[in-house]
Amino acid sequence: MLVDAANLSELSRRSFLRFAAAASAVAAVPILTEAHLAHAQRRKSMWDIPHDAVRIDANENPLGPCSGACASISSLIPEGGRYDYDLTEKFVNTFCAIEGLKAEYVLPYAGSSEPLHYTVLAFTSKDKPYVTADPGYEAGMRAATLNSAKVIKVPLTATHSHDVKAMAAADPNAGVLYICNPNNPTGTTTSRAEIEYALANKPKGSVLLIDEAYIHFSDTTPSLDLVKADKDVIVLRTFSKVYGMAGVRCGLAIARPDLLDKIQYYGMNSMPIMAVAAATASLQDKDIVPLRKKINTDIRTETFEWLTANNYSFIPSETNCFMLQTNRPGKEVMAAMAKRNVYIGRVWPIMPTYVRITVGTRSEMQKFQVAFKEVMSTSSTAGLDMPPLPRCLRDNPFTHLS
Repeated sequence: MLVDAANLSELSRRSFLRFAAAASAVAAVPILTEAHLAHAQRRKSMWDIPHDAVRIDANENPLGPCSGACASISSLIPEGGRYDYDLTEKFVNTFCAIEGLKAEYVLPYAGSSEPLHYTVLAFTSKDKPYVTADPGYEAGMRAATLNSAKVIKVPLTATHSHDVKAMAAADPNAGVLYICNPNNPTGTTTSRAEIEYALANKPKGSVLLIDEAYIHFSDTTPSLDLVKADKDVIVLRTFSKVYGMAGVRCGLAIARPDLLDKIQYYGMNSMPIMAVAAATASLQDKDIVPLRKKINTDIRTETFEWLTANNYSFIPSETNCFMLQTNRPGKEVMAAMAKRNVYIGRVWPIMPTYVRITVGTRSEMQKFQVAFKEVMSTSSTAGLDMPPLPRCLRDNPFTHLS
């Protein structure tokens, strides 16, 4: 199709107005991330964390990027003044070749929080509720609320999987059913059969948003084949977890092109070249996922054995985080642990006496054990508490983390 100058100008004007309107909507919706939510649980006096602190509160991977990713980042520093779009194309093509996907089914983002929020904006409204697990990752709930959409929280089952029957039946007009699999914060999984039930029984016109941020730590079945089959599914992936790139920022939305078009409407930007190069190198390292999965599993198992031996209750997990029973207000325990230079958390309202623990290094988990035993041996932690979400996180847009 040939486009003359006049038509091109008109197309450009309409495109600008379209994206300007979308940008106005996005500006009203703070994109809260795991980093923000963890940071918000700390007292103001705790924001300057000592260099030697144990930080197991934000589901970060202490191993950081793999050696190939680090080398890619270093080599590109002189190119920092260029956009280098070809690196993003190489990243997408590498992922598609590994997963057997078409390139038009994949959109890269600086983390996975942006496509999560944009999906909520695109498919929910005051007439189309957002359905999620409880406890579950909170970012989508916040986006839905600011989008004037009703939030329906469905408690997990007795085995801590998503109650897909209750979620599918929660509201006949639901716009998004959000399944984080494995789930954040419990680290528990929802079976493939349950995912398929949710897909088959969800309200007509809704989308199933499957967040696979923690998929590599577990043995649960991924859902990318549902995308290949052109189902009403949007799958999110991030390089923040097993790949250790939380601070480098890279993620993906994977879905049918028409679904991606709807979420792309709310935000578009060039990708950080060092992030996509590091992600490409990570994908090309065939050993990184099994190696890091084993390291995480071994340390998590050792931690569970210690907790069991000391009669502490927890929810068994398949990822790099788990929920730990404190038998007292969890926020008090968080504050008491911070006084011992160990940062844990956070707490979900439905489980006020549980705290979420990130699996750190072996050394970090040993320090956690010493501090936790000290805190739990005290008769009370009353008077210690964490603040509510700061106003700066409630009112300002954050579009740069995951």
